[in-house]
Amino acid sequence: MATASLTTRRGISPSARLVVLNIASVVGGIALWWYLAEHGFNFPTPPEVVEAAVDLWQKGLLQEDVMASLGRVLSGFLLGTAAAVPTGFLMGWYVVARGIFEPWIQFFRTIPPLALLPLVLVLMGIGETPKIFVIFLAAFLASVISTYQGVVSVDRTLINAARVLGANDWIIFSRVVVPASTPFILVGMRVGLGSAWATLVAAELLAAQAGIGHRMQFAQIYYDLPTIFVGIVLIGVLGLIMDRLLLAAEEKLTGWQERR
Repeated sequence: MATASLTTRRGISPSARLVVLNIASVVGGIALWWYLAEHGFNFPTPPEVVEAAVDLWQKGLLQEDVMASLGRVLSGFLLGTAAAVPTGFLMGWYVVARGIFEPWIQFFRTIPPLALLPLVLVLMGIGETPKIFVIFLAAFLASVISTYQGVVSVDRTLINAARVLGANDWIIFSRVVVPASTPFILVGMRVGLGSAWATLVAAELLAAQAGIGHRMQFAQIYYDLPTIFVGIVLIGVLGLIMDRLLLAAEEKLTGWQERR
């Protein structure tokens, strides 16, 4: 209450202050980038990057690359999450499922998805399937552990209290375990989304005809730094937007959770 009163007296809410700090941070980062580019670092300046982006847009290449990359990331991420959530619930709820799945998940977690690219190429060819698969694997491995941890972290007192009140396993699972695990699931999805974007560029190096990673690789051949920076900024902006959407969903679905 004291903090809230102090904030009110100052005339700015915590959320508004956070937005102001975000804007200041972005402006400061761009200013630092511009300064370094003008003082000896081999960076293109922000106007040069904007000019390269406009040129790609006018040629229709930027739209094509964004749509291709978004399609791959969303496909791999959604498939990975759809597989990770039920697998994590099974592992957390049933000892048998945990015994079967956990060794394999821990095994593949120690192997970077990119290390599997040569094998995936040989088995699946050079079409869209191998690119989506490695993104799927990155998202799945990040999300499944978080979901599993959410299930096993549910307070046993809540489960026992529900049993005492006559709830069966399905009611306990749907009304106690799932809501209590939701924050963990959403955090896992955010981590999985980051892993999906991190895997994208390398996945698009595999004989892709379009995509942000493909465009960056092509620009590297000709030492086209502004185009490379366009790709970096695009991936960062798209990833940030998607992360903020997940964060908004998290706040909506977990409004009951106490926050600082």
